[in-house]
Amino acid sequence: MDEVLADPLSKFIELYNRDYDVPLDLVLEPGNEIYHHVPEHANNKWFDYINEKGFFRDLPVIEGSVEAVRKLQENHDVYIVSAAMEFRNSLEDKLDWLAEHFPFISWKNIIFCGDKIVNVDVMIDDRIKNFQGFNGRKLLFSSPHNLLLTGYERVDTWQQVLDKLL
Repeated sequence: MDEVLADPLSKFIELYNRDYDVPLDLVLEPGNEIYHHVPEHANNKWFDYINEKGFFRDLPVIEGSVEAVRKLQENHDVYIVSAAMEFRNSLEDKLDWLAEHFPFISWKNIIFCGDKIVNVDVMIDDRIKNFQGFNGRKLLFSSPHNLLLTGYERVDTWQQVLDKLL
């Protein structure tokens, strides 16, 4: 969900700018996480932000994701899988966010878990750790932290996802 459907990077940047007046933008060095771009005294603040109730509720939608998921759902069973259990306060926020932006996805097709141990044909994710033990087709959705990784079928946009899957 995060960095594939929802954009937490924009929210982190907004909060860092608000709290630390750190001149961050969305141009992050390939291979780095957002906390690599902030002063040392603030580099663990992302963990506080992500654990706050409400952090996940108003994240921007990744461009093209709503339309693409709707198109995919016409011919495929689509499930939204999020490793949300790591962040207790994210559960309600994520469910409400999905209901607002993806109301056509049934609650029966939303899976909040710890490890993404799902048996599906295709997984689209930004974190290769979620591909561990997964035997289906892996689509690595580009995000600054994974831009240096190779050996995976990569997609940069939702249009590329549609081109590969439809």
